[in-house]
Amino acid sequence: MLLYLAEYLSQFYSGFHVFSYVTFRAILGLLTSLAFSLWSGPKVIRFLQNLQIGQVVRDDGPQTHLSKSGTPTMGGVMILMSMTFSTLCWADLTNRHVLISLAVLLSFGLIGFIDDYRKVIRKDPKGLIARWKYFWQSVIALGVAFFIYFHASSPDETKLVVPFFKEFMPDLGLFFIVLAYFTIVGSSNAVNLTDGLDGLAILPTVMVAGALALIAYLSGHIEFANYLHIPYITDLAELVIFCTIMVGAGLGFLWFNTYPAQVFMGDVGSLSLGATLGVIAVLVRQEILLIIMGGVFVIETLSVILQVTSYKLRGGRRIFLMAPIHHHFELKGWPEPRVIVRFWIISLFLVFLGLATLKLR
Repeated sequence: MLLYLAEYLSQFYSGFHVFSYVTFRAILGLLTSLAFSLWSGPKVIRFLQNLQIGQVVRDDGPQTHLSKSGTPTMGGVMILMSMTFSTLCWADLTNRHVLISLAVLLSFGLIGFIDDYRKVIRKDPKGLIARWKYFWQSVIALGVAFFIYFHASSPDETKLVVPFFKEFMPDLGLFFIVLAYFTIVGSSNAVNLTDGLDGLAILPTVMVAGALALIAYLSGHIEFANYLHIPYITDLAELVIFCTIMVGAGLGFLWFNTYPAQVFMGDVGSLSLGATLGVIAVLVRQEILLIIMGGVFVIETLSVILQVTSYKLRGGRRIFLMAPIHHHFELKGWPEPRVIVRFWIISLFLVFLGLATLKLR
């Protein structure tokens, strides 16, 4: 909206041409989403408290979590509102990369909203039945994957980029759809599993989104893309704005979600943010890099898979005291803030490691 207003006003005053620069609008998008989150946060928290939409804490979890019972959840709505508003203000709404990312954010947010609604309003501990949750995740992810594949403007948009390899970049063909599907759905559920401690999931999400913003900028400029031997994708630079908007909204949410949390994001936040990271990684052709940079999410997911597998195949024997793995460290006696900050540090290391692979080829 404001972008189109600036374009109109630029014919009367040349200074408005500054809004045509992606980097300038990326900064404005970050600041707008951050400010919107900080402004709306207290209002959203108060609204959730009035509706008595509080977190339900499992009895079999760490005893320190019992004090979290009743803390407002579904705070991810704040993130979605902030990102949507800021995108409408500063992004080019004719850009397909932006529209795809926004569509994934809102559609997965709707799935999470229904799940949270059933848990905290209808008092159904199971929420949205798992098979229906995965069904709708799959429908959306496959729809997006097919759309990206059949609307690719060049063969580079369906190639697989392998870190550390300069020339090896195979065209995936229809397998692109399979990879995109697992990336979007897998990332969505991985962030959801990680969201178990105050601020644990949101800051790694912010870090990865920031790194993807840089990659989108590089991939959207032919000189940088050729220099780094990564695919050049037309109009991808506009996606930088959406990524920085996610950074701003995430930091704004962290203001209220940091230990001890005033609000939790709920599935409406974690499912949508995870899926959005996944689809952005698909659009910038860096699915493998997402696994590296989002290593904390991967570790959390693997810990659950290993725990369930061990329990079923080894007669009820467990590998960890509790899964996901952040609960394991809690039960070993680590204070919650120590677990959170150490996971943040690991995430920061992995993000920089991932970015380093762009040059180490």
